[in-house]
Formats: sequence, structure tokens, C-alpha cells
Amino acid sequence: MDELALAEQFEANRPRLRAVALRMLGSTGEADDAVQEAWLRLSRAGGDVDNLAAWLTTVVGRVCLDMLRQRTARREDEYATQDQPAAEPDPEQEALLADSVGLALLVVLETLSPAERLAFVLHDLFAVSFDEIAPIVGRSPDATRQLASRARRRVRANPSADSPADPEIVDAFLAAARGGEMGTLITLLDPDVEVRLNGAIQHRGAKVVAGFFSGSAQAARTALIDGGPGFVVVLAGETRFAVRATIENGRITSLDATSDPAEIAALAVQEL
Repeated sequence: MDELALAEQFEANRPRLRAVALRMLGSTGEADDAVQEAWLRLSRAGGDVDNLAAWLTTVVGRVCLDMLRQRTARREDEYATQDQPAAEPDPEQEALLADSVGLALLVVLETLSPAERLAFVLHDLFAVSFDEIAPIVGRSPDATRQLASRARRRVRANPSADSPADPEIVDAFLAAARGGEMGTLITLLDPDVEVRLNGAIQHRGAKVVAGFFSGSAQAARTALIDGGPGFVVVLAGETRFAVRATIENGRITSLDATSDPAEIAALAVQEL
């Protein structure tokens, strides 16, 4: 693959990679560093990768895990010496993180071990399978599942930290749709999920809905629609569809789409 095509494919994956890194690291600067490291490793690999999206997610996960472990080691050293003054927080960075990650969720994530944090973020927020996460943390899939389970219990102990995950589920759904990842799509959908267009049911059932979306959603963008999770389809600079997502227990139970220009214009849409 030539370098231009490789760069284009990487840029298509950049938003998802940065979202993963932000939630892993809680720092915009470190997240950008992790994504840049993923690009450097991809350049060295020459693009000879079967599943680019999965490969990049794995690389970013490993880079973030290393950075978290190094951060933990530095904190232990600083605590031991207690000579170094604590770095002053950057108000602008904190505001950006609170907006993009959710302050309550970020606070809970900071209490997790690096491995727990990675397992929870990749699986619960980005629908990466435990089989894929296990090699990153150096544990079996069952042990990795336990890491995520422990992290999940801590997150659920703080109900205000749950809601930021919903847009990430939509993000993961659209990424899987673009990549034609049927298995991932099905895991993100409730078995009885329904797709409605202008009030009429078009598709029902996880396999049917996954098949409909697989390989599509190229023009879709994750958004908050009237404050709730969803996505819009933008063609030639015009929003053609606005789709509200209902999410329960981490799965999409319905997708309600409208193509009525007047109705779309009346919606409060915030692209993410």
C-alpha cells in the first residue's frame, strides 16, 4: 500500500483512536502522543495489516497501557521522595476532557488499575472483544473479562458516570458498520432491535439490522440529538438523516430515523 493511501486510511481511523486514548489516559496531549505513535508503527509496518482498524486499536491500547504504567511508577517515585511539587492542572485541558469524556466517568477511571482501565474502556465503551484485549494485558480472555467486570462494578457504583458511554456505543456501532464487522455489530445490538424510518418499522432483529448496516454508514457522524445519543448522515454538506439511538444495558434497542427536512431542522444536533 502506498504511503498516501495508508495515510488516508489512518486518518479515517484517527477519531476513534483518539477517543480510545482520551478515555485511557485522561489527557489530550498524551492521547495525541499515543495516536501519533500508532501512526509511526503503522508506517514502519508498511500497511501490511489484515484488519487495520483492529490492529490500530490494539496498538493504541498497548501504547496507552505502557503510558499508564509509567505514570503509576512516576507517582510512586514522587510519593517516595515528596520533593517534587505537584504539576498544576491545565484548566483548558480539564475543560476539554470534562466535555469529551465526562468528568464523573473520568474520575472513576482514575481509580482503576491500568489493566482494569484498558479492559473496561476497550470492551464496554468500544466493543472490543476480550479475545482481542487479552494479549494486550498479557492475560487469558477469562481473566481479562474479570478485569472489566471489576472496573464495571466501580463505574456503576457512581451512576452519574454511566451516561457518557452511550455516544461511545454509537461510535463503536458506526465504526463496525463501516468496517463490515458483523460480529461486532451484533454484540452492540439488542436481539429485538428495531430500525424505524419516519415512524415506520423498516428492520427488526440484531442479525437483520447488522446485515443492513454492514459496510455502510460511510457518511454517518456520531451526534447528540436533542441531548440523546445518535448519529446524522451528511451528504454534500446537507443532513439527510437524523437517527436517535435508544440504548439499554449497553446495547442499542432501537434506531429512530427521520428524513423530513423540517423535522431535522427542528432538532438540536451536536456532532461529536
